[in-house]
Amino acid sequence: MTKHPKSNLVLRILYFLLLTNCCWLFGSQLIAKETGRSDTSLTEEKLMLVANRLKSLGLSEEKAHEFLLQLTSIGGRLTGSPQAEEAVKRAVELMKELNFDRVWTEPVTVNRWVRGEKEIGLLKSRKFGQQKINVAALGNSLATTEEGLEAGLVEVHSFRELEKLGEKVIKGKIVFFNQPMDRTLINPFMAYGQAAQFRVKGASAAAKYGAVAVMVRSATFRIDEHPHTGLMTYESGLPKIPAVSVATADAEKISRWLKEDPEIRIFLKTSCQQLGPVVSHNVIGELTGTKSPKEIILVGGHLDSWDLSPGAHDDAAGCAVAVEALRLIKDCGLKPARTIRAVLFMDEEFGGTGGRAYATAPQRAGEKHLLAIEQDQGGGVPLGLAVGKTPELLNKISPLTRVLQKLGLHWVKNGGGGVDIAPLVEQGCLAGTIVPNTQRYFDFHHSALDVPEAVHPRELQLQALALALTLYYFSQEGI
Repeated sequence: MTKHPKSNLVLRILYFLLLTNCCWLFGSQLIAKETGRSDTSLTEEKLMLVANRLKSLGLSEEKAHEFLLQLTSIGGRLTGSPQAEEAVKRAVELMKELNFDRVWTEPVTVNRWVRGEKEIGLLKSRKFGQQKINVAALGNSLATTEEGLEAGLVEVHSFRELEKLGEKVIKGKIVFFNQPMDRTLINPFMAYGQAAQFRVKGASAAAKYGAVAVMVRSATFRIDEHPHTGLMTYESGLPKIPAVSVATADAEKISRWLKEDPEIRIFLKTSCQQLGPVVSHNVIGELTGTKSPKEIILVGGHLDSWDLSPGAHDDAAGCAVAVEALRLIKDCGLKPARTIRAVLFMDEEFGGTGGRAYATAPQRAGEKHLLAIEQDQGGGVPLGLAVGKTPELLNKISPLTRVLQKLGLHWVKNGGGGVDIAPLVEQGCLAGTIVPNTQRYFDFHHSALDVPEAVHPRELQLQALALALTLYYFSQEGI
């Protein structure tokens, strides 16, 4: 009997697919077996097998964005709020549904600040009439009186300029810090650091010269009508005055109009309050190490967010990729030699008490944290890995570098860190970060624009994929 040519082709295809699957199964079993032995190195060839499996599973499912949607569906998760505690509950449920080896919470005492009713900002001018301006109270600020506050306006662009004007000009006025983020800097976080100092320290700096309130230009490159909030602090021994951010479009307008009408007055009304401390929680899930369970490779993001939005980029994205990285490792059947732990920290935005509580908790007794990776730069496509402090480490992890490059990352260099892992780093743990593209990050940061639609599912998943491979590599190889 003569076989049809098409039948032969079908049989060859089926044979090829069967052989490919068998090879992968054998390779997976070989990796799982060998990497559990102390004399085995995770070579580039073996690591590429792992990467291909992680990539196939991760990019076909895009679970990271699903996890992000679960967290952001709660809304803004301001530290100490009922929404933050709901996020704790949902994060625990999610990790348990994913069958992590251990899931638990640890208590954190946090301050609770509430925004109150929506802020009112009005510009009053003989020439331009009365105009609404978009403002938002800065976190930790006290409120105006119930009747609101009205005063003349003084624009400054630096603390030095404020000091030069002094009490003679500043007393009884609202100080308007109008310092844009520097567009000429390639690194957006450097530009943010320069501009955010006025948000953090501006109220006390102005109060020193008798100001009655401060209005700070929002820290973003974009010109829009959305104020960006953030934490401010008061210096001990100086009067505490209300502090608000103002949208960049309004900041531009006010600056122009002040030149034509220096007698412009601003009316502000806020109702924020500082309430008493409450107990919240860090959420922790892990894949327990098969060889050295007390040696920890940690990845973290922060559960809390500002209240103007659901905090998708900042930092539901970091939480989502941390959870997804562990999920990928587990569902690919990989057995880490050292424990891989995801920590979703509470209270990064209001001072980092979650990170400090974790580092000093009684549960840390007997544990040794080798590497802590914090993901808190948004959900953009990954560009590189920043890790450790020495060239020697980079030389040691060259197999990881080459495989990450095959996954689309451009570089591996020293660096890494974050507010939540800083206490661990102070104890001698190495820091790391999968660094995403952050050129658009401050378009959304701390504003009403930080919504799930601003995070691209594939870009977020690519970040989780690079993270999973990095965590698995260090869990096998150590530091």
